[in-house]
Amino acid sequence: MRIHFTGIAGAGMAAAALMMREAGHTIAGSDQDVFPPMSTYVEGLGFPVFHSFAAANLAADLDLLVLGASAKLGGEANPEVRAARARGVRVTTFPALVGEATAGRRNTVVAGSFGKSTCTALLAHVLSQSGRDAGWMVGAISPSLPDTGHWGTAPEVVLEGDEYIVGPDDRRSKFVLYHPRDVLLTSLVHDHVNVFPTFADYEAPFRELLRLLPAEGLLVARESAPIRAVAGEAACRIVWYDTAPCDGWYAEDVTYGDTSRFTLVGPGGRRVALATTLLGAHNIENIVGVGAYLLERGLAAEPALAAAAASFAGIRRRLDRLTRRSAIPIIEGFGSSYEKARSAIEAMLLHYPTRPLTVVFEPHTFSWRNRDALAWYDTVFEGVARVLVIPPPHHGEGSHDQSSFPEILARVAAAGVPAEGVETAEAATEALLRLTGDEVVLLLSSGPLLGLPDSLPPVFDKLYGRA
Repeated sequence: MRIHFTGIAGAGMAAAALMMREAGHTIAGSDQDVFPPMSTYVEGLGFPVFHSFAAANLAADLDLLVLGASAKLGGEANPEVRAARARGVRVTTFPALVGEATAGRRNTVVAGSFGKSTCTALLAHVLSQSGRDAGWMVGAISPSLPDTGHWGTAPEVVLEGDEYIVGPDDRRSKFVLYHPRDVLLTSLVHDHVNVFPTFADYEAPFRELLRLLPAEGLLVARESAPIRAVAGEAACRIVWYDTAPCDGWYAEDVTYGDTSRFTLVGPGGRRVALATTLLGAHNIENIVGVGAYLLERGLAAEPALAAAAASFAGIRRRLDRLTRRSAIPIIEGFGSSYEKARSAIEAMLLHYPTRPLTVVFEPHTFSWRNRDALAWYDTVFEGVARVLVIPPPHHGEGSHDQSSFPEILARVAAAGVPAEGVETAEAATEALLRLTGDEVVLLLSSGPLLGLPDSLPPVFDKLYGRA
């Protein structure tokens, strides 16, 4: 087939496009107003990418158009969608396409409020390093994988399963389209309040996902009360994991440093020594979950798991160190929700306990911008010395009750954290150059952050570079 992806710079869209290309299809795509790392990533994928939306972008013999769900794409009003409809070309979504294409495979869906991308990428990395050519779809870029999407020749496919809805005309959660045989469930905390107003609304698709598991399937789930409450929907074997001792797999003797080390303890006294260069307690938890799944399924041997965990370089924007020589490190984290932002902050406080932490924060997602989530700002920055806040974007603001920039700033300040609004990259850079030299800087968003991840590190490496 000849397939066109409208919104190709979406992380899931790009991964799905790569899977389809490796499956033998001819691919092209289009997008506009995108930012790194995805904007630069899609430029190197080796198929045509157009930088605006136009009917002329569509090949004359197009078989299928895949439409992304981002509000900026315009949905059915997009000129490419209108042209495809007029020509009788089928229009679908990437979750529907991936679900259809992989329906006959052994699909492992990695689901949860946070930890999905890291666990999916680590699963793919361990399987690849073990010589198993599994397929994968990861909604983020990992330096340890050649691409975000891979078709693979083995029966197994590892799919990052997003609970967010397919689109405005399909209110199903994306992951219920993926025909799971197994599920790795990392977490369950209220998120995406713009589409799931209550926690009961939010957990409902997770219940639906677990009901899809076959009797011969496997659910590997993090030990927590919310997950215990939904796990009964699964009619298959359940294996638990945690960082603390539990009735399943857990971490013991954890020591944190540039390389953190711990022992993975499993049922029957099984013990595996593991090490990782990833930062934070949440990444120890991610490795425990991945290790538990692979060892329970017999998909990796213990030495291969240990070697792959040690070599895994993580996910772009998930606590990447951006500076190379600066005495003040700049680290980029992913802050699309409260839990993700908080885990990044806690990792900084854990690994840099004596250094004042400055956070540059952009409330980019609908959740951070929604007035119902203003209470998140009361505690998310606990332990932070100073916060620079970038204004929220305007795309899609009419679809929910968006907080204003002054409201967000006031809420942060009311929590007792010194907060300053910065509306340009120049203003943010000027504010950060007032640091004294013993701080650490965390850039935190799921958005473009005024281009600071690219522009700021060279400035710091020059001004604060070690001799």
